Amino acid sequence: MTRQWIRVATVAMFGLVLGLVGPLAPANADPYDEGGTEELRDQLDKASRGFLDAQTALKRSQGKQKEQETALRTIEQDLATHVETVAEIGRSAYRTGRLGPMSALINADSPERFLERANALGMVAANEQREIQDLDQSKEKAAAATAAIRTEVREQERQVALMKARKDQAERALDVAAKAQKADAARAAQSGGTGSNTGGSGGATATPTKRNSDGSYPTESCSVNDPTPANGCITPRTLHALNQAKAANFTRYVSCYRSGGSGEHPKGRACDFAAAKNGFEGDATGGDKTYGTNLANYFIRNSDRLAVLYVIWYRQIWLPSSGWKSYSGAGGDPSSDHTNHVHLSVY
Repeated sequence: MTRQWIRVATVAMFGLVLGLVGPLAPANADPYDEGGTEELRDQLDKASRGFLDAQTALKRSQGKQKEQETALRTIEQDLATHVETVAEIGRSAYRTGRLGPMSALINADSPERFLERANALGMVAANEQREIQDLDQSKEKAAAATAAIRTEVREQERQVALMKARKDQAERALDVAAKAQKADAARAAQSGGTGSNTGGSGGATATPTKRNSDGSYPTESCSVNDPTPANGCITPRTLHALNQAKAANFTRYVSCYRSGGSGEHPKGRACDFAAAKNGFEGDATGGDKTYGTNLANYFIRNSDRLAVLYVIWYRQIWLPSSGWKSYSGAGGDPSSDHTNHVHLSVY
C-alpha cells in the first residue's frame, strides 16, 4: 500500500513539474553553433553593429538638419522684415531731407518745443540703432544656421560612407568564409529562397524595443532570466524580440542562452527558433520550412523595431547592410547550415 502510494505521488509530482516548467526540451534541442568561424562571427557582429550605429547617427543628423532648416526659414523671415524697416528709414530720410540735430534744436520756438524735439531726436536715433542691430543679429543667426546645416550634411556624408564601409566589411568576411569553406554556391541558391515568401504572420508588426533619447540603443548585459529551456540569462532586448515573436504566433520550440562556445548565445543576445514542432530535427521541408521562412521574414520586416543584427536561415544570412547572402556552416549538417532552425542575433 505504501509503495503504491509512493508511485502515485511520484507520478502526480512529475505531472505538476511538467505543468510548471512546460514540455521538456527535445533530446536534440541544442544546435551546434552559429556556423562559420569565430573570426567570421566577430566580423559580422562588428559590421552589423557599426552599420546600425551609423544608421542611427544618420537619422539623428537628418533630424537636426530638419530642425535647423525650420529655424533658418524663421530667421530669414525676420531678416526680411528688418531689411525692409531699415530701407524705409533710409527712404524717409531721403524724401524729407532730414535736418541735423542742432538745426532742429535751434529752430525750436520755445523751451517746451526744444525739450520735445530733443526727446524725439533721441527716440528716432534709438529706434534706428535698434533696427540696424536687429538686422545685424538676424544676419549672424542666418549665417550660423546655414553653417550648422552644412555641418550636418557633412556628418551625414560621413555616416553614409561608414555604413558603406560596414556593408563592405560584412560582405568581404562572408566572401572569405565562403571560399575557405568551399561553399557550393549553386546548392545555396537552390536551397535558399527565403526572400520570396512573405505570407502568413511574417508580416506582423512588432512593438519597438527601447531606445535612448538620441535614437541609439542602451547598453545591455545578460541580466534577465532566459525563459526558454536553455535557462541561463539573456538581455532585455533579446527577451523583447522573443516575446514579440511569440505574440506574432511563432510559438514552436526556442533555445536562447548557451554557456559554451563563441558568438552571441553566451552573451544572451541570440535565440534559435526550431522550424519543426518537436525541436531541432533534420532539414525543414513543407510546412516546417514555411514556418521558418515566415519567422525569418518577420524578423527582417521588424529589424529596426527589434534591433536585429542578423538572421540566419537555410544556408543564408540576412544583414541590415546587405540583405540576404549565402552562408553555410562548417559542419554541413542541418544545425550549422541552419536548415532546421532560424537564428536571431540582436544588438
